[in-house]
Amino acid sequence: MVSSASSAPFGFSPVADQDSRVLRQMGEFPGLKELLMVRQVHALEHATVWVLTEAPRRFGWSVNEGEQRDALGGMSTERGFYLYGAVPTPAVEQAATAALQRIVSGEWDLAVHPRCGTNLATGLLLTAGLAIAGQVFWPKDPISQFLGLGAAAATATYLAPDLGRVAQRYLTTAIPFNLGITQIERVTDQWGRPTHFVSVRWIEAA
Repeated sequence: MVSSASSAPFGFSPVADQDSRVLRQMGEFPGLKELLMVRQVHALEHATVWVLTEAPRRFGWSVNEGEQRDALGGMSTERGFYLYGAVPTPAVEQAATAALQRIVSGEWDLAVHPRCGTNLATGLLLTAGLAIAGQVFWPKDPISQFLGLGAAAATATYLAPDLGRVAQRYLTTAIPFNLGITQIERVTDQWGRPTHFVSVRWIEAA
């Protein structure tokens, strides 16, 4: 996978101190800082996966080309993100550092990833919404209901990737101007698979 950076893939230029200003103005709202951090961590998680899969051998990590799409996964929290996959710790350290530098320097498209769970969730919600709405308009006989559900699923499958990218850009990620990487440690998940946790801290944007 190769990202294609552009000057303003979000349709606007992210402002470095935007989340800091929001926090100063509305910091009394419970959970606000955690929400802001999760969005930024989510973007950094995606950027790290992009960087690793762009040139795995550069970081001492090599898998077959056909396996690269599915070799990595992640999950974001307000404290950092889990990176699932058999990647050497030095490779994770280099990739995460490079990803943070690149994304805050203008490669904002690194925040959006086609295999993000946001796309799946968008597809499921869209399918459910179309199916429920269709109940009002479709004939009530079983064949029409079946065909209608199939049409809803097909429409959702077609629209979900684009809508998922929009949701990532504007809702579930934010450029990590306020994040600093503090630690990267190797752990294992509940199934014993190799995992890393990339810890971050909040810093005030310059």
